[in-house]
Amino acid sequence: MTTAQRRRARVRAPELVGRGWLNTGNREIRLSDLRGKVVLLDFWSFCCINCLHVLDELRPLESEFHDVLVTIGVHSPKFAHEAEAASLEAAVERYQVDHPVLDDPELTTWQNYAVKAWPTLVLVDPEGYVVHVAAGEGHLDALRQVVSEVVAEHDAKGTLHRGDGPYVAPPPAATELRFPAKAVLTPSNTLLVSDSAHHSLVELDTDGETVLRRIGTGARGRADGPRPTFSEPAGIALLPDHVAVRVGYHAVVADTVNHLLRGLDLDTGEVTTVAGTGEQWRGGDADGPAGAIDLTSPWDVAWWEPAGGVVVALAGNHTLGLFKPLEDRVERLAGTTVEGLHDGPAAEAFFAQTSGLAADGDRLWLVDSETSALRYLDADLTVHTAVGKGLFDFGHRDGPADQALLQHPLGVTVLPDGAVAVADTYNGAVRRYDPATGEVSTLATDVAEPSDAVLVDGELVVVASAAHRLERPVAPGVRLVGGDAHRVKRPPSVIAPGEVELAVVFTPPTGQKLDDRFGPSTRMEVTSSPPELLLEGAGTGTDLVRRLVVAEGFAEGVLHVVAQAASCTDDPAVEHPVCKLARQDWGVPVRVETDGPDRLPLMMGGLDEGI
Repeated sequence: MTTAQRRRARVRAPELVGRGWLNTGNREIRLSDLRGKVVLLDFWSFCCINCLHVLDELRPLESEFHDVLVTIGVHSPKFAHEAEAASLEAAVERYQVDHPVLDDPELTTWQNYAVKAWPTLVLVDPEGYVVHVAAGEGHLDALRQVVSEVVAEHDAKGTLHRGDGPYVAPPPAATELRFPAKAVLTPSNTLLVSDSAHHSLVELDTDGETVLRRIGTGARGRADGPRPTFSEPAGIALLPDHVAVRVGYHAVVADTVNHLLRGLDLDTGEVTTVAGTGEQWRGGDADGPAGAIDLTSPWDVAWWEPAGGVVVALAGNHTLGLFKPLEDRVERLAGTTVEGLHDGPAAEAFFAQTSGLAADGDRLWLVDSETSALRYLDADLTVHTAVGKGLFDFGHRDGPADQALLQHPLGVTVLPDGAVAVADTYNGAVRRYDPATGEVSTLATDVAEPSDAVLVDGELVVVASAAHRLERPVAPGVRLVGGDAHRVKRPPSVIAPGEVELAVVFTPPTGQKLDDRFGPSTRMEVTSSPPELLLEGAGTGTDLVRRLVVAEGFAEGVLHVVAQAASCTDDPAVEHPVCKLARQDWGVPVRVETDGPDRLPLMMGGLDEGI
C-alpha cells in the first residue's frame, strides 16, 4: 500500500486497554505516550505456535529499527489458564519477549481493533493512525518495507522522534532447570531432560535433581559438535540399538525454534544436525532428503516401529512427519496442514498443534494441544480421537471419554497397564485415559504446567515446566473431577443468512507483485462447523474473494478459512526475484442474524478500504 493509499484510509488507533502491563517497570502505557514512534501491536496468545513464530520473526525488525519502533505485545488469551496473570508473566519469560506486553484478558483491545485471528499485527504511525494490518506469519519483509516508508515520511515531516522506548527488562531468574519441556529414561538409567529456556539438554540422576552433565553451552544457536547450541529444544526420542549403531547417534532431539532435528551421541555428548534446513516450512516439499526438507517447530519425537522411523510432531503446520534415519529421509506421515479435529485416513486427517507423542506397539498416541484432544494413529495409518471436541471446547472434566475435557495438553505417556497418562498442561493436572473402559480420571493436580512424564521404576516422574523441576506428584489411586467445561470466549463475527461475501484482504508490499508465473498466486480453502452452515461456498479455489450462502436456522457456527498468497520482487531487471508466501488459518466464530452484514473481511496483509 502506497503512502497516498494509507492517507486515504486513515483510521485513528484505539487506546490500549487491559488489566495491566509487563516489561514496563509497572508503568502503564498510553498511545499518546508513544507519539513520534512507529508502534507495532502484536496480538498474540502464548498457546499459539504461530504467535511464537512471529515473536522470533520480529526480533530482527525490532533490532533494525530500535530507535524509532516500539513493539507492544497485546496478549489476548484463548484458554482460561492463559487469562491468569501469573501464567502470562511466566510465558513472557519463557519465550524471551523483549518488549512491553499488555495483559488483555477480556479481549477488550482485541475487539476495539476488530481482530479475528492469532497472530495479528497492526502498525500505527507516529501520529497515531493505523497504517497496516497483517494476520499470520511471514510478513517480515512487508513490515520492513512499510516501517521504512513511514519512518521516511515522518522524518521528513518532523513528526518522528528517535530514542529509547518504554521497555524495562525484568530481573533475571536463576534455577538449575528453566522451563524444561520433555524427558526420557536413558539406557544408563538416567533422565535426559530438554532444558528449553536454557537452550540445552541436562542429564540427571533418577532422583530428578542431581545434575550429571549438561549438553549445550546455554546460548541460543545451532552449532554442532562437542559444544553444541540449541534453540528451545523439546522432544527427545531414543533410537533402537540396531539403528543407533548404523547411524552413529543414540537419540533424536526436536530442536524446536531452529526447525531442526539433532542427533545426540549419548557416550560423547556430541551433536549433529540430522534433518531440516533451519528454515521454517512455508509450503513446498514435505518429502525428500532429510537435510533438504524444511521443518516447522518440531515439538516432540517418538520412534514408532510400524512406521520404521521417528515420528515428528510438526506443531507449526499441524502435521506429523516421519524421519527415517537409515534412509536419511523425511516424509509426511499424516495431516493436511489444516488446523482442526478430523479423523480418518492419515493423509486426510486434521491436527491442531500436536505437542506430545508416545508409541505403544501398533498404536501411536498423541495430544493435540489446540483442540485439547487425546488421539491415536493405528498401524493402518487411521487417525482416531479418544478425548476432545474441537478448537473451541476445553475444561477439566472426568468420566466417559465422550464427555471428558482437557485443556491444552502437551504430553502423553503409556502406563504399564495399557492406559495412558496425559500431561494436561493448562489444567495443571495429570490425567489418565483407560482404553479398555473409555474412562478419564485425574491422577494429580496442582502441577505447574506439566508438559511430559516418564516412568522410572514404575513411578511417574512429571516435568513440571513452570515450576522448573521434575516432580513425583502421583499418589496411589485416582480421583474423579466432575466439572468445568469452557468454550473459547472470542467474540463472534455477525453475518447475515443468505449471500455473504468472504474477502481475504492481501496487498503485496511496495516493490512486490503477486507471483503468477507458475499458475495462480493465491489459494483459499473454506469449511464450516457444522458443515450444514454453508449451503454454498465451501471448498478450495484460487480467488481470495468468494460468495458464500449461509443457511438460515443456525444461530452460530465456525468458518474455517485457510488462505495463502505468493508475491515476488516487481522488477523485470532482476533475474532471480525474491519471493515470499503469506499464509494464514482462521477459525472465525460467527453469529447469524437477519440484519447482519453481508461481507466478512479477513485481513492477511494491507488495509481493507471496504471496512
